Amino acid sequence: MSLINKQWHLVSRPGGAPSADNFRLVEAAVPALQDGQVLVRHHFMSVDPYMRGRMSEGKSYAAPQPLNEVMQGRTVGEVVASKSAAFAVGDAVVGMGGWQQYQVVDAAQRGALQQIDTTHVPMSAYLGAVGMPGVTAWIGLNTIIEPKAGETVVVSAASGAVGGVVGQLAKARGCRAVGIAGGPEKCRLVVDEFGFDACIDYRAHADTRALAAALKEACPGGIDGNFENVGGTVLDAVMLNMNPFSRIAMCGMIAGYNGEPIPLAAPQLILLNRMKVQGFIVSEHPQHWPAALQELGSLVAGGRLKYRETIAEGIESAPAAFIGMLAGRNVGKQLVKLV
Repeated sequence: MSLINKQWHLVSRPGGAPSADNFRLVEAAVPALQDGQVLVRHHFMSVDPYMRGRMSEGKSYAAPQPLNEVMQGRTVGEVVASKSAAFAVGDAVVGMGGWQQYQVVDAAQRGALQQIDTTHVPMSAYLGAVGMPGVTAWIGLNTIIEPKAGETVVVSAASGAVGGVVGQLAKARGCRAVGIAGGPEKCRLVVDEFGFDACIDYRAHADTRALAAALKEACPGGIDGNFENVGGTVLDAVMLNMNPFSRIAMCGMIAGYNGEPIPLAAPQLILLNRMKVQGFIVSEHPQHWPAALQELGSLVAGGRLKYRETIAEGIESAPAAFIGMLAGRNVGKQLVKLV
């Protein structure tokens, strides 16, 4: 009897905020393995902000998610059948398995599947702090912001899977870390658990000027580095407090993911402060992944890097988890548990 694989397909492109109608849950038989292939049962799948951009057909750094195909994304799981000498049944692995319960993988395909060690690092962390989000934080901080001890680094979306790691790495490098998050509960998490020096609730400030004033109080020496995940008025407020020769790592523009305009209020500050503003995509920096994963894995295994997860149960919950994550209803990394 064949295994049945439940999988989510993208069936239409959202005109604004995504809805459940953009997805369809389908069932397909798992094909028989050919030589050189392995069958992976996914334990966790990731939903990430970048997926919203790929749902549209507009110009982006990656090709649009194809319609009527499995939604693409990272997964961790276990090899449950193998016809490859490279992987044995029981191996824990991470890959781009997508929004589905099972995946047949050609083990010879370079980078398609990597074995992971879950002895000291939980499997789910390989989709968060010791996965793509953690590496994103590491690369943006170390290669663009290049923090020096005594400097101040501001992080937007600081309670998220990327932002929380940025602040902790900045603290480990002797910096003052100031977060921006939505709501007092998230701000308490950022300070009390992630160890930031301060966190500002952007929802408590009516406009850019008010948010900029709160940042000035939290950053009395100005801002030297900004890890930007949001854009819009949050970025405008940060820029009003940035020092000469400051650096901005542009990671995400959540404020404009649904097509909202996000003009820059004072671009002249880039010139006046001789600022470096650089966007980056984590997948374009493979040379840094080994060093990043080594440090992140060591920190998590030793309990020195804290992270949070919001876990939705079951494949059926994936669209709601994704939509809720885009609305900021998650804390830390949003995952869907499949096993």
